Amino acid sequence: MTTAKNLKVSAVIAAAGRGERAGFGKNKLLAPLCGAPALWHTLEKFDIPEVDEVIIASSAEDFKEISALASPFGYKVVLGGKTRTQSVKNALAAVTGDIVLIHDGARPFVSRGLILKCIESVVRFGSGICALPCTDTIATSNYGLITGCHDRHSLYRIQTPQGFYTEDIRRAYETAGDGEYTDDSRVYCEFCGFPRVVEGEESNKKLTFAGDFALGLPALPAGGGVRAGFGVDVHCFCEGNHVTLGGVKIDCDRALLAHSDGDVVFHAVTDALLSAAGLKDIGHYFPDTDSSLKGADSAHMCKIALNEVKKAGYAPLNISVSVQAEKPRLAPHIQKITQNMAHVLDIPQNCVAVAAGTAEKLGFVGKGLGITAYAVALLKEVKNG
Repeated sequence: MTTAKNLKVSAVIAAAGRGERAGFGKNKLLAPLCGAPALWHTLEKFDIPEVDEVIIASSAEDFKEISALASPFGYKVVLGGKTRTQSVKNALAAVTGDIVLIHDGARPFVSRGLILKCIESVVRFGSGICALPCTDTIATSNYGLITGCHDRHSLYRIQTPQGFYTEDIRRAYETAGDGEYTDDSRVYCEFCGFPRVVEGEESNKKLTFAGDFALGLPALPAGGGVRAGFGVDVHCFCEGNHVTLGGVKIDCDRALLAHSDGDVVFHAVTDALLSAAGLKDIGHYFPDTDSSLKGADSAHMCKIALNEVKKAGYAPLNISVSVQAEKPRLAPHIQKITQNMAHVLDIPQNCVAVAAGTAEKLGFVGKGLGITAYAVALLKEVKNG
């Protein structure tokens, strides 16, 4: 295998978008995926010896939270622009490596092997674009009519990472000016030359819609007027001296970074209730763009969501919550959290179960970077009026 032993390798992670098609009311990369913000998984994949530097492009709105995620890795965060093109251009200005890999933050399933193949292609051929051949026939249409078909053998589905010699792609982006491009290979193709294809991986999926965040989760049973819902919330640590969980203020050497009070327990429960009732998620009812919700009491937000659930014709039967946290120690507070939740939801305390555990030093939670809560809600159908 040809290597970049004498070349410095940088990576640019594009994370400045909103991901509105996911419908979370915020940057989809900060939504939970497998117990951590989706972006954290992407960042972790580039924490390998072969990559010397990582630059993340972030919006001004998400800069603080993304910086908190990047800090443990030692990655640099820069302000992006209004378009992906401008965000990548801004990040490229900060790159110091000879080779640069440009990757979408929304592809957290990228493998180390694919990253290494991309680097090797740049060393050997000057570029490396991860892509998969199309297996379906591709057609163009107009007003609902198929107007032509294309030879699928010459068509590829483009993925990231996409690798280049830094000076080549930086020059291409500068030449592109204010043009808008959704893909780095197109910029390179237009202003440098034909880039080299690297065989991608089917597992290297891009998170686009809300359903993509449930990959691998089992379906929850429902029927007979009883409905089940699942909720999850995660927040990373920041400077502070306490966290609020289940409405209980707990001393801690850190705080949870959030627009509201950061109560991941009540956030997860709220999403589980709304999900079971077939309603929109917590971000719809309590967007983080609403200044009136700054530091808001999450228990009160849960009460408001519960009223929406009742309007839809449902009431909670029971709630089960599992909290993952390396710190603070939660065992002394479980009873009070359980009492608070039973009171807010107006159900018996024995219908609320709260469990807490660590992640055995593994992953986002295990490394002490934040707290994750999972919740399952069971609702019964009730007649209104």
